[in-house]
Amino acid sequence: MWWMMNEGGGQYCSKKSDDLCGDVCGQESSRLSMSRIRCILRGIDLKTYIFMFVLIPTCIFGIYVHGQKISYFLRPLWESPPKPFHDIPHYYHENVSMEKLCRLHGWGVREFPRRVYDAVLFSNEVDILTLRWQELYPYVTQFVLLESNSTFTGIPKPMVFASNRDKFKFVEPRLTYGTIGGRFKKGENPFVEEALQRVALDQLLKIAGISDDDLLIMSDVDEIPSRHTINLLRWCDDIPQVLHLRLKNYLYSFEFLVDNNSWRASVHRYQTGKTRYAHYRQSDEILADAGGHCSFCFRRISEFIFKMKAYSHNDRVRFSRFLNPKRIQRIICKGADLFDMLPEEYTFKEIIGKMGPIPHSYSAVHLPSFLLENADKYKFLLPGNCVRERG
Repeated sequence: MWWMMNEGGGQYCSKKSDDLCGDVCGQESSRLSMSRIRCILRGIDLKTYIFMFVLIPTCIFGIYVHGQKISYFLRPLWESPPKPFHDIPHYYHENVSMEKLCRLHGWGVREFPRRVYDAVLFSNEVDILTLRWQELYPYVTQFVLLESNSTFTGIPKPMVFASNRDKFKFVEPRLTYGTIGGRFKKGENPFVEEALQRVALDQLLKIAGISDDDLLIMSDVDEIPSRHTINLLRWCDDIPQVLHLRLKNYLYSFEFLVDNNSWRASVHRYQTGKTRYAHYRQSDEILADAGGHCSFCFRRISEFIFKMKAYSHNDRVRFSRFLNPKRIQRIICKGADLFDMLPEEYTFKEIIGKMGPIPHSYSAVHLPSFLLENADKYKFLLPGNCVRERG
């Protein structure tokens, strides 16, 4: 073996045997490291060992279970709030003339109203679609609905609207119904499929006969503009080209009012070649108190389970127990979060202020008239009726 002695008596490797000596020196270094570790471990008593073996796995388990909560709570540190909307005050009373209402908003009044197109992507929300179309029926020229045999997450689904079409005979003369085949690409970002379906809805609107300056409502089925809001916008002149609608945000039913900050619904003065159906922010203008957004407002527990697995945020179902019917029923009546998440807000004040179950509301004022006229049939949407059907 090739060894040389340094002045202090230590050994070092000769340049002529770098490979062999490298292995030997590495072994020496490893033995020294292990000796240091053994010395450190000898200095730790039994209580410290127990503490480490309990604390470390507990921390790992806690991060696994509550990592999403930690991320959401710290959101104000890594994400700034979006630019505020410019809120347009909303004036309405049934005894005030349309000319006066338009003037109050700073708009002129038209000689005749615009045509109105209401376009939606449909999944399985039969009850909410009925409520929406009954609310908007007096003022909508054409109802446009696109249905797919696939969820956004690539799961095959029945054509729910097609099988329930008889329930919507009241809109049949004004209905443009289209279907689109799913691509069933598992593992793909659900927002890709959603975007493709919205592009297809653009084409369906052209088939429905939409033209320049017609009013187009862009919103999900459960984002329902109030009837008088649409009537105002079809009669008033000089309204913004694109106007978002600020809706009251409800969860599970009209018993649980979350806030007044639902903003994705919008109304457009249609422009050929420019208007594209979308569900993101497209303007800084928003009309206050323009309707209601009732999210996860289903009659049956099975419908909750279907949506939790099917919609674009299905990654929030982190554990199979989230889909347990008894748990879902308990969560609904409590007004808690189905996905055990913290509020999606941008300041610690807002996050802390919204933590915990949503307070119960006992007001059923300013709800769609069709809902109150058919309260027995749709009582699951009204205060004091949280129990859902199991089917």
